[in-house]
Amino acid sequence: FRSRRWYSHGFEFSLRIPRSRSGNFYPILLGLIRSESEERAKLFNLLYTKGLTTEQIGEISETIYGRTYSKQQVSYLSNSCREDVDKWLKRSLSSHYLAVYIDATFIATRRDKQVSKEAYYTILGVLEDGSREVLSVVNHPTEGAICWKEELEALKERGVTQIDLVVSDALQGIENAVCAAFPQASHQFCVAHVKRQILNSVSHRDKPQMAEELNEVFTLENKEMGSLSGHKLFITFVAKWEKKYPILKKYKADRNIAYFTYMDFPVQVQRCIYTTNWIERLNRKYKRTIKMRTSMPSDKSVLFLLASVAMEETKTTYSRKNYQWKFWKQKKEK
Repeated sequence: FRSRRWYSHGFEFSLRIPRSRSGNFYPILLGLIRSESEERAKLFNLLYTKGLTTEQIGEISETIYGRTYSKQQVSYLSNSCREDVDKWLKRSLSSHYLAVYIDATFIATRRDKQVSKEAYYTILGVLEDGSREVLSVVNHPTEGAICWKEELEALKERGVTQIDLVVSDALQGIENAVCAAFPQASHQFCVAHVKRQILNSVSHRDKPQMAEELNEVFTLENKEMGSLSGHKLFITFVAKWEKKYPILKKYKADRNIAYFTYMDFPVQVQRCIYTTNWIERLNRKYKRTIKMRTSMPSDKSVLFLLASVAMEETKTTYSRKNYQWKFWKQKKEK
């Protein structure tokens, strides 16, 4: 016999399981015990990814199962779920994505007995049928164009061969990283970011007027306007205000034409691609999950939480097809 203990509904059962030479004796009761253990592990993992700490989950388990679990026991029971998340992060990807959104969020992480804000990179892709999926969640201590190039190159190893459009913020050198990895891809800088930066650089008295003028520059669903005409209008706007606010001169750089790439795409999808709002919403969900924790014990713990959120979003919200993207496909066919 071999001894086993089973905890359920506040009771402890001491079992003696018969053992045979051939090892073919497996009581039905053990199958029930295993099913309950797997269910408990899934529940603990779900509560953890929703923002609860391992200590809080251990306390909740006393109400449900009649037994308090330590932080170490909760972590151990969630290990099987960690394997599923790791496998999901390394899965093969589609060969073609209509658009890919890239952005990083910073989270307090403990490393070498010190806590600092580290960057966690997320790549979100739009499939040909209009559904979305998170392609990658990785950690780098800081955000930089070189790191983004590495992550975009890593997508090729997982099966990605074509990306039509990359949407990102205007990180210095990011356009070179995108061009090096996917030279055929168009590039869109986030319009919301540049509007915010400009308005934060001027006095409160001029903000209402400048905001109105910026809305006219970054017009949406205007079939008569292309990226070149939009950029020309933006240069006129900067020339008007740069004498009063010299800091605006930097927006005359040629790279800033990437803020107007969305104007060359069908008007039906322009609202989807002119900002990084989709991935910003995902970042906010990351923050809500991390919020109850002052700092994470390691980068692996952070990646597990973020990837769990991303995996759930991919299977639920992102699986819905957005009808606007059919116009993208129609234009390409023409």
